[in-house]
Amino acid sequence: METKTIKTRDCLKGLLHFMKPYRFKMIIAIIMIVLTQLAFALNPTVEGMITTSLMNDAMNIIKGVPGAHVHFETILGIMALLLVLYLIKTVSQLITAFFLTDAIQMTMHDLRNALQKKIQRLPVRYFDDHAFGDILSRVTNDVDALSNALQQALTRVFGAILTFIFVITMMLMINPIMTAIALLIIPLSLIITKVVVSHSQKLFEKQQNTLGQLNGTITEMYGGFNEIILYGKQEDAIQTFQNVNDKMCKASFKAQFVSSLISPLVSLCTYLAIGAVAVFGCVLVIEQKLQVGSLQAFIRYIWQINDPLSQISQLSSQVQSAFAGMQRIFGMLAEEEEPLETTAVQPVDTMKGNVKFDHVQFGYDENLLMKDVNIDVKAGQMVAIVGPTGAGKTTLMNLLLRFYDVKGGSIKIDGVDIRDFKREDLRSLFSLVLQDTWLFNGTIYDNIRYGRLNARKDEVIEAAKMANVHHFIRTLTHGYDTELNEEANNISQGEKQLLTIARAILKDPQILILDEATSSVDTRLEKMLQSAMQRVMKNRTSFVIAHRLSTIKNADLILVLQHGDIVEQGTHETLLEKQGIYEKLYHSQFADQELE
Repeated sequence: METKTIKTRDCLKGLLHFMKPYRFKMIIAIIMIVLTQLAFALNPTVEGMITTSLMNDAMNIIKGVPGAHVHFETILGIMALLLVLYLIKTVSQLITAFFLTDAIQMTMHDLRNALQKKIQRLPVRYFDDHAFGDILSRVTNDVDALSNALQQALTRVFGAILTFIFVITMMLMINPIMTAIALLIIPLSLIITKVVVSHSQKLFEKQQNTLGQLNGTITEMYGGFNEIILYGKQEDAIQTFQNVNDKMCKASFKAQFVSSLISPLVSLCTYLAIGAVAVFGCVLVIEQKLQVGSLQAFIRYIWQINDPLSQISQLSSQVQSAFAGMQRIFGMLAEEEEPLETTAVQPVDTMKGNVKFDHVQFGYDENLLMKDVNIDVKAGQMVAIVGPTGAGKTTLMNLLLRFYDVKGGSIKIDGVDIRDFKREDLRSLFSLVLQDTWLFNGTIYDNIRYGRLNARKDEVIEAAKMANVHHFIRTLTHGYDTELNEEANNISQGEKQLLTIARAILKDPQILILDEATSSVDTRLEKMLQSAMQRVMKNRTSFVIAHRLSTIKNADLILVLQHGDIVEQGTHETLLEKQGIYEKLYHSQFADQELE
């Protein structure tokens, strides 16, 4: 599913909303930009005044005018004025940089916070339809692209506009005809930029595609490094990398070379304009219709026009990327959130854990996956859920946790419809031990107490003992203070699973959901996991998504799912007696184990 499309106008309104708290800083920055460009535009005229004064004094001396001399006091006065302009320009640039950077970075800070809060309020279906990398890119890359573009655009683009206004005004004051000649560089520069960009854009796309190939090759090589060495394919790997690297080099050269043509071609137009203006201006100077200092200032102004033209052309791709990122950001912020919830009907701490599915219907789209699901679970019972991949086992648990809402019927806990609870309160009743363990970068102690941050140290240790992981933790150099890395790959999969069980025990939930994850561990750890699971399930309502049917023989109720609906339910013995789907699944799995 694509992200909601947002018009550029609406994106800009949204951006202005986030910038509003910092408008005072933005106003100061804009005033300083105006002051900078004004000082910048006046500099050539003031410098030309020095040249004109010296030229007049020199001509008077040459003509032998009585009392003719160099008026150093006039020149020093003009130089003092020039120094003031330089100081104003420098100070205003520093103030602009401080206030503008602060305003933009605070805006991006608020924008990232808004995205994070939005993620917490989005329904689960959003994450089913969008890749994790795409969501991550919106919070990081897209925000960074917008930040960089704002920083550059507000200073360079706004500065360039002001430069055009001030410089062209000064040029018109000097000579309108020369101004008309000089301004011919603007349409020529725009045509050059358009032609070059139309060719370079395709080359940049090829460069990015090749970069993707290079990254993919590197990732594949490092991921399979042991296999490459094992099979003696180092030379093949080197050759493969060199081939892709050569393609990257050629693609980058073409893109960068064509793109770099803009600056010299625009400069060529500038040189031609300067040549034409210099010839015409010299004629005017000879005819005494123009001061030599004014001609000098005019040529400087032509270069001042050239600079923003080059800057704007260089910023075009950056601004385009920023607009694309901005649409992705505000598209995500405009996504539909989980509906508002009602006030809790009953305090959750009084719940015992009776669960009832009453004629439940559900589908991810118009087609119903579950047509009529009925389950009645008493508090403290263990319920096993079995079935082939895609049968709806995980969906059943997602409905219980209100990651999705039913489309028909109801789910009740102790007689109360789960839709009458606040989602936060409802989910506080549960603990999950999933097949895909999640541990964060931090100490083992912090990972265990994640579900109950106010837990005491002795409670954490007791939970670890019940989960059969205390002894392992004690063998580590730093014990409970051992730091887990971001991937938590400095401990084994089985030990990760035991830590998540300890976390579940510490939370002390009324209802427990277990997704058995013993298939990837050795026999010793499997027994420890099974023992820990039995402890955590004791006297609690438990739902176990079973992968090994031999582990659920003692379940109070076994649900057999197929195509979203419950096709069989009962105890292990009664289901075997029926000689239905469960019996076939059990014996086929048993046969496989015998073969092993």
